[in-house]
Amino acid sequence: MTTIVTDTGFAPDDWTAGFTPLEEFDADPDAPPQALDLPSDVAPESLEGRLDGISFIRVDFPSFSDGRGFTLARQLRRMGFTGRLRARGHVISDQYAMARRSGFDEVEIPNALAQRQPQSEWQSRSDWAAPHYQQRLM
Repeated sequence: MTTIVTDTGFAPDDWTAGFTPLEEFDADPDAPPQALDLPSDVAPESLEGRLDGISFIRVDFPSFSDGRGFTLARQLRRMGFTGRLRARGHVISDQYAMARRSGFDEVEIPNALAQRQPQSEWQSRSDWAAPHYQQRLM
């Protein structure tokens, strides 16, 4: 089971349509899925011009020390993806603001992580749009 983290706290997963793995999408690129599962090591340029019709993308985070998913989210947004974007896996509460700044709308975490890092820890980082130290240095 998983928990969805948004700016308002924990929520149940409201997506019931499922996700299509990238391999299936690559096998039939003329039929875009409604929702796409991406590994963190996908080359974003391989998706250029192929995002039309996709309303939801979920990006895997295989470990909390693997930041490729943040870069991928940023590149998807720069390529014009405006749909729902979810980080999934080993994202910790300290990374929530970075996830939001890089373009994610929400984070999907295992229930065991939600027990170790309660909602209050995630909500304390929900003011992600507040100026951060890099902006104050300019």
